[in-house]
Amino acid sequence: MKIGFIGLGIMGAPMAQNLLQAGHEMFVRTRSKVPEALKAATACATNADVARAADVVILMLPDTPDVEQVLFGEDGVASGLSKGKTVIDMSSISPIDTKRFAKKINELGCDYLDAPVSGGEVGAKAASLTIMVGGDEAVFERARPLFEKMGKNITLVGGNGDGQTTKVANQIIVALNIAAVGEALLFASKAGADPAKVRQALMGGFAASRILEVHGERMIKRTFNPGFRIGLHQKDLNLALAGAKAMSVALPQTASAAQLMQSCATHGWDQLDHSALVKALELMAQHEVAKG
Repeated sequence: MKIGFIGLGIMGAPMAQNLLQAGHEMFVRTRSKVPEALKAATACATNADVARAADVVILMLPDTPDVEQVLFGEDGVASGLSKGKTVIDMSSISPIDTKRFAKKINELGCDYLDAPVSGGEVGAKAASLTIMVGGDEAVFERARPLFEKMGKNITLVGGNGDGQTTKVANQIIVALNIAAVGEALLFASKAGADPAKVRQALMGGFAASRILEVHGERMIKRTFNPGFRIGLHQKDLNLALAGAKAMSVALPQTASAAQLMQSCATHGWDQLDHSALVKALELMAQHEVAKG
């Protein structure tokens, strides 16, 4: 299949590489910093050129305005589409705007799927991402072989926008788990216990989780190089809080986690991995979980 891939960042590059290794023909933007592993891809001058060359255009971009600009800006994807092509947005953006984008793409005679992912850089490299899809079932089934080269847990949740809604829900759960693990390890460390041994003990009980396993280790080893940046997770929680306000729903714990991330951003830590949320807790306690 001819695939256009726009957004070759921490997540996008390995996702595109997995598709390329599966034998698909790849088209990318020349403006992107193309990793060595993607040198076999064909470089295009504009986003519109990518859309003209490809049957399916995949986006993996930071935020809602980035997706809108790439789709509908000057020389955007929409201007290069022809009837029958498919746009798959795998970014994590606003569910409300996603519905608007899908409608505009559909009006061009093309299909649209929102398919945000979870699993971080590790999942992107291992092609083990969880993929949450919103869109028409027939379009989803046509795209499934592509998703299967990038992920393992692939679910059609509902119509356009529902994939993004699921991702926002995912980010709420992940943020609150990171905060919980951070508080638990900080409590144990401040009390004089070895946080590494505490984590090991907890991994055998009901408190065990993927967050405790991966991000708990990051907190102890102080390895905050980004797999998923605080700044991006902060954006996702803002989407959750904006949606909650629109629906008159209270999300007090989400708001608390968002404030911890804001504290990190204030101190210049927004480019660190989201496990570094623990640094905001440590700042208040005047104590670090462990010394790096």
